[in-house]
Amino acid sequence: MQKTFIGPQLRRLRQERGETQAQMAKALGISASYVNLLENNERSVSVAILFRLMDTYGVDWRDIAEDDNANLLPELRGAVQDPLFAQLRPDLPQLRAALIHSPDLAAAFLRLHRAYHAISDQLLSMTELAGQTPLSSPEAAVHDIFRKNRNNFRDLEEAAEAFWGTEQVERDDIYYALKRRLRDRLGVRVRVLPVEDMPFSLRDYNVAQREIQLSEALDHTNRIFQLVHMCALLELAPLLDGVIAASVLKDPQGVARLRVELANYFAAAVLMPYDAFLAEAKATKYDFDHLATRFGVSFEQACHRATTLQREGAPGVPFFFLRIDKGGNVAKRFNATSFPLAEHGGACPRLDVHTSFRTPGRIVPQFVEMPDGGRFFVFSRTVERPTWVRHAQDNRLAVAMGCSLEHVSEIGYAEPFLLSGITMTLVGINCRICPRNHCDQRAYQALTLPEPVNTMRRGATRFEA
Repeated sequence: MQKTFIGPQLRRLRQERGETQAQMAKALGISASYVNLLENNERSVSVAILFRLMDTYGVDWRDIAEDDNANLLPELRGAVQDPLFAQLRPDLPQLRAALIHSPDLAAAFLRLHRAYHAISDQLLSMTELAGQTPLSSPEAAVHDIFRKNRNNFRDLEEAAEAFWGTEQVERDDIYYALKRRLRDRLGVRVRVLPVEDMPFSLRDYNVAQREIQLSEALDHTNRIFQLVHMCALLELAPLLDGVIAASVLKDPQGVARLRVELANYFAAAVLMPYDAFLAEAKATKYDFDHLATRFGVSFEQACHRATTLQREGAPGVPFFFLRIDKGGNVAKRFNATSFPLAEHGGACPRLDVHTSFRTPGRIVPQFVEMPDGGRFFVFSRTVERPTWVRHAQDNRLAVAMGCSLEHVSEIGYAEPFLLSGITMTLVGINCRICPRNHCDQRAYQALTLPEPVNTMRRGATRFEA
């Protein structure tokens, strides 16, 4: 006959009643030492004791005697087969003993292991770009759609080329030409308002009044960009709808974010025509200050446009684009390279995009190597954001552009290093999933590489012992 152990259930019952072992023993008519043996599963329970428990405490003996081990044991056996436990794998008797003596601890272990797998799956979606998952943000979904299209949308490029038609518009007259176009074609007027009338807003469209309102905090370059963006939303809605439908994106927030980014793409394509921009970029070895001046756009807009120059038959250098704030948070990312950009959290602290805040407006070049051996040239610079009020001064972000080392000869910012020699900086995606245990900039223990703590040794950081 199979023995029945009820240690944890009996202890829980006693504690719920607020009794000591001696008090329970007296109620059941047994010794306190016997209660202790039962609670520690050193004795199996008899049918007589089960019935006494039922009579004394009004509980169903089946609730106490029910054995959950049959359900937990297979899951526990499967969990310890994880490669994570390759060096310390409990055998079957140990697992049975854990379930008998510490079922709550075993259940907590299984819950933790399930959470670990959920996090691992999320990290896999970030690092391998496995597509949108329930945990993905709208921004991540849009990033994946752009990446699947190699950051290039042919229909939007063709619409941008046809935007002005036969009209010849000088660069100095674009702003006024856009205002006239919106008024004559759509009956929409443009008005610039004081910052106090548009608190914390740069652009708004008043549908009832058919008026685009621009904040005076926007400089001339960005006012132009915002008007082309609105032309895309108002004139090219069917075209944008087609691109969105082809993306098979269903989440309302993701759809709205994708529409905004497609309108931004169109605006950049109108202001920086593909062929002219690519020719100038190659001629100047991607001098983005020059490109911004030549095409009347901002440094950030010129950088962003360069990531889209991937037309089949006429490609530019494949770049990734990263924008961070002063806290290290990734605010925007686009990628036409194999460089892995994390979906969540900040960028690697060893990337010099963080140090570019020390030298505002200056290009900071760097050669980096990823854990998989991939090598890239990265250059960073701060960019200014519109300022509304006095206490919001120094409202800067930083952008980083990077390309594979095979294209470095095409980038002017790298020329001094090609002559003097290259020094590689070892970087990762971010600390939570970076395998570089010895990095002196590590902020977190890598989730994918848990290691036991050696109390007798202090490594480069407190996470590496």
